[in-house]
Amino acid sequence: MPALPLPALHASHAGTWLRDANGATRSVAKGEAVMSAADTPLLILNAPLLATRLGYPDLSGLDLLELFAFIHPARFVVPTPKGLAHALGLEEPASDDGVPLLLQQAAGKLLETCESEEWAEREGAWSILQPLARMRWPWANILKPHIAQPDRAERWLFSRLPEWEENPERPQPAQVLMDEMEVEARLEHLTGEGSEKREGQRAYSREVAHVFAPRNREHRPHVLLAQAGTGVGKTLGYLAPASLWAEKSQGTVWVSTYTKNLQRQLRRESARAWGARRADGSKPVVVRKGRENYLCLLNLEDALQGGFGGRAAVLAQLVARWAAYTVDGDMIGGDLPGWLGTLFRKRGITSLTDQRGECVYAGCPHYRKCFIERAARDSAQADLVIANHALVMINAARGRDHALRPTRIVFDEGHHVFESADSTFAAALTGMEAIELRRWILGPERGSRGRRRGLSARLADVASYDEIGAKCVTDACEAAECLPSGGWLQRLADGTPSGPIEELLGAVRALTYARDESGGQEMGYGIETEAAQLEGNFVEVAGHAQSALAAIRSPLMKLALQLEAMVENPPDWLDGPGRARVEGVRSSLNWRIETLTAWESLLNRMGGATDPDFVDWLAVDRSEAREYDIGIHRRFLDPMKPFAKTVLEPAHGVMLTSATLSERGEDGIEWGTAINRSGVAHIDVKPRLSAAESPFDYANNAEVLIVTDVKKGDLSALAGAYARIIEASGGGVLGLFTAIRRLRAVHGRIADRLARNGLPLYAQHVDPIDTGTLVDIFRDDPRASLLGSDALRDGVDVPGDSLRCVVMEQVPWPKPSILHRARRAAGGGSAYDDRIIRARLAQAFGRLIRSKDDRGHFIVLSPAFPSRLLTAFPNGTPVIRLPLEDALHRVALGVSGGHTEAADTMAPQHNEG
Repeated sequence: MPALPLPALHASHAGTWLRDANGATRSVAKGEAVMSAADTPLLILNAPLLATRLGYPDLSGLDLLELFAFIHPARFVVPTPKGLAHALGLEEPASDDGVPLLLQQAAGKLLETCESEEWAEREGAWSILQPLARMRWPWANILKPHIAQPDRAERWLFSRLPEWEENPERPQPAQVLMDEMEVEARLEHLTGEGSEKREGQRAYSREVAHVFAPRNREHRPHVLLAQAGTGVGKTLGYLAPASLWAEKSQGTVWVSTYTKNLQRQLRRESARAWGARRADGSKPVVVRKGRENYLCLLNLEDALQGGFGGRAAVLAQLVARWAAYTVDGDMIGGDLPGWLGTLFRKRGITSLTDQRGECVYAGCPHYRKCFIERAARDSAQADLVIANHALVMINAARGRDHALRPTRIVFDEGHHVFESADSTFAAALTGMEAIELRRWILGPERGSRGRRRGLSARLADVASYDEIGAKCVTDACEAAECLPSGGWLQRLADGTPSGPIEELLGAVRALTYARDESGGQEMGYGIETEAAQLEGNFVEVAGHAQSALAAIRSPLMKLALQLEAMVENPPDWLDGPGRARVEGVRSSLNWRIETLTAWESLLNRMGGATDPDFVDWLAVDRSEAREYDIGIHRRFLDPMKPFAKTVLEPAHGVMLTSATLSERGEDGIEWGTAINRSGVAHIDVKPRLSAAESPFDYANNAEVLIVTDVKKGDLSALAGAYARIIEASGGGVLGLFTAIRRLRAVHGRIADRLARNGLPLYAQHVDPIDTGTLVDIFRDDPRASLLGSDALRDGVDVPGDSLRCVVMEQVPWPKPSILHRARRAAGGGSAYDDRIIRARLAQAFGRLIRSKDDRGHFIVLSPAFPSRLLTAFPNGTPVIRLPLEDALHRVALGVSGGHTEAADTMAPQHNEG
């Protein structure tokens, strides 16, 4: 099919181009482009990004990404002109002015696919196109002539999805030992016979095998702390003994990650050991995430039947297309395109997941087809479960079903276990959390939409037949009236709180502002103060709030006991659906009771002696001068204490591994910090320690350049430095910022200039694109550069030419929060800060060299970079302090592949010359 004869529009930081339906392309001003888009639907790519470039938020048109999501659901595409061209087998446009023609060609190619007998995703397309036409989706009328009505009526989505089956509980794993020869043979099988044998990887794999040995005493797991430098091959290094143990013992290994990127990598690598399916069709490898990551079919059904309106209704139909073809229903980081949410605003995606623990479990009509339940059952039968740190900790803490409680665990990206535990075992009594609890108990407020139901509606049949249960529900609902309701933030601002919890939050707000010492200079950021030296009136208000929470918790606890007894000895009147609803409520009920207990404990400490195990503070959370939450927070001073109790002690074998797990001192590796931040210091176990050096030649392939003449606080100089570095490198730059405000300022000053030189610049917190997609775009274009914050400091794997230079705008000092101050005092003062900074530098440097052929520069724009932090970088890496002009010369030289005498005779690390 020829190019679709409709006008097409493209805009970048370099300019704007409009192509007429008859084939003439011309450069136009932004105003003319906006007028053209308002007059008639234009072919566009990524409407939110285009709207940002044109400064016209209401821009709409015929978005090629929406068409791609309809025709090829669950198929990956980088949402750029180049990415679209590659996905469709079209010629990549040579420059921006060739993009409008590409859009016309891509539209024609996609419509041609609809008429092809080879269209793999045909089923369901005609049925979903009908409601999309009624919704006036711009593509509907264009698609209609190309999608023929099927001879037989298509099955409804919910009848097409397969059902999961119940399986018998897996027996306990056999107690087995593995010898070194077996482990090495399995490793050789995974890496490929005849491949280069890396002694570091083999030694690492042999060490990992000890984790799977039988445990000798209760609460004494085998613990291994294993540092493996980049390039050692740690993924296959631990999958070799893990797969061998799972095969011999018939047990389950959990591998936990911090980033979704590593989860995707593990899914690919694990196929070498297990394959995609067993002989019986079951999955030996399962990816598990929290419930909030998966599509909730009941939420989708509600959205399809009128629960969503406007653009959100179109999104629901496209998600329904995807649901029929997805591998596992994972909406966040799975095979649902990350850019789909930004096309329709991300809230639409999250509202289709179970964000609030409202699942009714077996009471749901789609329970037997539920993606979440399928993943849970598959993981109970799997040899390998790939999860994230938070889920592993929650399963260990709340897992009453031993089949779902991990006992052999590999924590990859182990340097993040501390912060994951910090979040998992935290308590926060805030307005947002309290209002969610109110909605869970009482149901939606008047005028709100959706299927959400309160406790009374979910347990209506129980209340009808069980007098005790009915009274518990009634008492809980009456007590929950004291919780904040809609408009609570405005009432607090007006000084008119309603109820004891809002009165407490009002007192928190007033005291936090009263103690704020920023002088109003930090209105864009949250403020906080210690929960100490509290006046009697505040303590009295906290006491009233504590009593109100106790009044909610008491009937909920009685209800939990009543429901437990009801399930164990079901009465005659409890039918199947009723039992299903009871089972569903029980699970989330226990979670709410635990939350209330933590809140009461938090308030009980107000005005009393300080608990040395905890750090408590009051906070007002703000974003760009707008308050969005207020509350009291509690964190463990050392979150590895509860981690050791709930995760390590019940386990049989645990390994923490990372390229930056330990620190490098003058006399070699120092393990003290790694031991303390692993939790093993809190149990009676001596861990095994293992270190495998990276095989990469950092001395010849990388340079650390510390630029000494970019003055701190000078935004113009900072922006100019970034622009010149990106130009010298020809793109391929990852810029890391410690403050979003500076990131935005730098991007705004240099994006147009770089684009005119053919160097695209993307940025977190600027471009309306999710982080995962930004990384995909960056990886796909060697001339592109990407600016970001902490989320890009690790977990970004971009080997090859697309990442040639990492730039940090300053030393990544820790944020001086109340929590940090307490941990700093307990952890050795400035030495504690230095450990954090060195870890961040090491993680950022780790983005640069991802394969043996990678080369590049790591640049820090800091005139006063402390020498004591240089051990963050791999041993032998050249470190040079120099002015910007010299740094630009070295970067440009690295790109051209040339050498100078200075480069050839460069001194090793720690040369300050």
